[in-house]
Amino acid sequence: MKIDHIFLRATRDAPEADLLRAFGLTEGGGNKHPGQGTENRRFFFHNAFIELLWVSDESEVQSETTRPTMLYERLTDSSVSPFGVCFRPTVKGLGIPFPTWDYTPEYMPAGMSIGIGNEVSLSEPMWFWLENGKAPDAAPSDRRQPLEHTAGVLEITSIAITTPMEKKWSDAAQAAVDAGSISIVKDKHHLMEITFDHGFSGLRHDFRPALPLVFNY
Repeated sequence: MKIDHIFLRATRDAPEADLLRAFGLTEGGGNKHPGQGTENRRFFFHNAFIELLWVSDESEVQSETTRPTMLYERLTDSSVSPFGVCFRPTVKGLGIPFPTWDYTPEYMPAGMSIGIGNEVSLSEPMWFWLENGKAPDAAPSDRRQPLEHTAGVLEITSIAITTPMEKKWSDAAQAAVDAGSISIVKDKHHLMEITFDHGFSGLRHDFRPALPLVFNY
């Protein structure tokens, strides 16, 4: 499986995105998620994208459909993991490599669903799956998001997640580590370090305290 995209908790309207723009990322189009009660601002790379996600409608995000995702907790409670990692298949049709339940929000096309990792502690990121996920550079030209950045980064090549896990990793977390592009470190704080292009330039940018995020590039 491959990383499709990641999300980070943001405050309303994600002013934190301006820090990514100042770093040298070109912002793509954002989404509103009807029925789910969330919105995002997004930054696209050749193989994956980053979204800054926030609650826009508390009644929707706590609805009967959305409540089981625990998105409300992840996006409002500073004590839990503020991250989500979505995967897509390397080869379609081989099945999901970790146990999931089907989440079908109203904004998804008919017949499609999101596989949400089962029995995942809130101290871990939210792990989820898009069977029909595609790399941003594979999008049709009329739907292509901006992929060029003045910072010079092209692809997300690995992610290191620091988390104060309370118990054994979930099966989804283990599958993420086994896939080879995710590493998990236990510590007292939440942090995501994203490496672009295998850290070719040997540079590092720390977005704390505004975001628990570090870029290696």
